[in-house]
Amino acid sequence: MVRIDGYLLGNRQTEAGEHGDALGSLFDSTTFRHLEGFGIGPGWQCWEVGAGGTSVVSWLAKKVGPTGRVVATDLDTSGLTPAARPPVEVRVHDVGADEPPGEDFDLVHARVVLSHLPDHERALRSMVEALRPGGRLLVEDVDPALQPLLCLDEYGPEQQLANRLRRGVHTLLADRGADLSYGRRLPRLLREAGLRRVAADAYFPVASPACAALESATIRETRDDLVTAGLATDQDIDRHLANVNAGGLDLAAAPMISAWGRKA
Repeated sequence: MVRIDGYLLGNRQTEAGEHGDALGSLFDSTTFRHLEGFGIGPGWQCWEVGAGGTSVVSWLAKKVGPTGRVVATDLDTSGLTPAARPPVEVRVHDVGADEPPGEDFDLVHARVVLSHLPDHERALRSMVEALRPGGRLLVEDVDPALQPLLCLDEYGPEQQLANRLRRGVHTLLADRGADLSYGRRLPRLLREAGLRRVAADAYFPVASPACAALESATIRETRDDLVTAGLATDQDIDRHLANVNAGGLDLAAAPMISAWGRKA
């Protein structure tokens, strides 16, 4: 996870750890499946961009072993402290402004990072530049505009409230510069960046307990912003959180689009 000026979901907020844990529960298995498909193994040099937490970083460290290297970067590295031991190197780094931390990586990975950056084109170029010839890039980002609903089956007032608050969160994200349709463009952007053998897929979780955990953390993180912007009242939010906690809502997360390619 990155932290930029105006970014709605910051690493240091109380709920940020819950938010990251829920994202990991929902999407780690998809990420790991792709990385396994690349043949990741001992000795690989990896750059985890906008790492935020430790789940992917720790998994990479086990795969590359003591002869490998995992550079984990973010603007706020406080959540990476538990992983900060060899072969993991933790660095404060702005992928949208700084030079890449090397040019010989076998793998560069970013998840839910680029769509929040003001200069995601520069960030993507930096990630490609950091790859060795034949190195792999995996970029994963959600596409809320592709599927904007929290409750796909909007059959009652609880579901209607949930979808109204989801629209409010999307409004806040867009106002802060997030690109809500970035995920669907990833295959083209990777090809335009010069990568070969580009492919992509999407994972769309529905009615997972982790969807409820993610929603609860997101709403609590954005509560003040939603109320200040007039997008919801405190009563709306209290009622929605109670509905989420009651477990009667079938909640969906935005589709996560994974795109990958190889440097020529």
